[in-house]
Amino acid sequence: MAEKQDYYEVLGVARNASDSDIKKAFRKQALKHHPDRNADDRAGSEKKFKQLNEAYEVLSDRSKRERYDAFGHAGMEAGGFGGSGQGVDFGDIFGDVFESFFGGAAGARGGRVRPRRGSDLQYQMELDFDEAVFGSKKEIEIPREEPCEACSGSGAVSKESIRQCTHCRGSGSVTVSQGFFSLRSPCTACGGRGKTILDHCKECNGQASVRTVRTLSVTVPAGVDDEARLKLRGEGEPGSNGGPAGDLYVVFSIRPHQSFRRDGDHLQLELPVSFPQLVLGTELNVPTLRGKRKIHVPAGTQSGHEFKIRNEGVDNVHGHGRGDLKIRVIGVTPIRLSEREKELYSQLAELQGDEIEMPEKSFFERVKAAFE
Repeated sequence: MAEKQDYYEVLGVARNASDSDIKKAFRKQALKHHPDRNADDRAGSEKKFKQLNEAYEVLSDRSKRERYDAFGHAGMEAGGFGGSGQGVDFGDIFGDVFESFFGGAAGARGGRVRPRRGSDLQYQMELDFDEAVFGSKKEIEIPREEPCEACSGSGAVSKESIRQCTHCRGSGSVTVSQGFFSLRSPCTACGGRGKTILDHCKECNGQASVRTVRTLSVTVPAGVDDEARLKLRGEGEPGSNGGPAGDLYVVFSIRPHQSFRRDGDHLQLELPVSFPQLVLGTELNVPTLRGKRKIHVPAGTQSGHEFKIRNEGVDNVHGHGRGDLKIRVIGVTPIRLSEREKELYSQLAELQGDEIEMPEKSFFERVKAAFE
């Protein structure tokens, strides 16, 4: 007869491992070596799974563990241990194992049908720039499942049409043999609901819900940015078996503004300014989202210089103040000059010591002449 493997080695823990460590190790190994997850080597996994059960039954029991530490496997035989698993509560250990195979549809521990939360939904909402900055109210239409009003969500014509499932006796689950181990799975006859319907509701065809379009009023908070999400609790798909509804996530998409660009809570604006204004200085009326504001441009300001108007940006969506408006002045080079303007610019260049030759003909005239 082959010598039994050390129980600590079976679970992969040290001999001084705590009860919590032993429990975690067993759960991890049980999930890894369950026969249903190892169809290619079912016989080997069943053997390993049985070893895990045997090791955990001993090491999870204080008196058995002390006897095993003192006398090894011989102490277990003297104590009458046969690996039956009696006296050990595997309920909390195997809860995640059952759910990994059966999805938690039927109660693995009590045979009851579990409430299930409804699915979350997502809606993409487009906003104008001003709507995102100042906030707004929007109405949206959400297609989703709703409990059937005709049958009050029962799926049956009347209460008299609902019968307890004879296959699972109303528990919603049946016992399924998994090799040497027995597990509970959802009843296929009733879909895990524990009841059957004789006469189905004509409105929903026995599905207990109908597809509808729900209109919701959404308050868009001031300061939302692109890709921000607003959570509307309980506005997703309805739950089943008494479970709560899912949530609706509204994701915002902001249309760009023709003049302003957002940088978090700040706004940026590029303002064209003539060279004389930059050279001599000037007062400019600047557009903001809340009206016009005046700024002073000192003489000798360089193109690309940035001015700031405080508190003319975007309200923080969490209520932490308001951003600023950053104005970048851009010097504009004139394209079409009159003869008088050309003359004045030429005189200015001479005064500044710049050597500049003014062509007698325009650029297009010179290109035309080159091909003649």
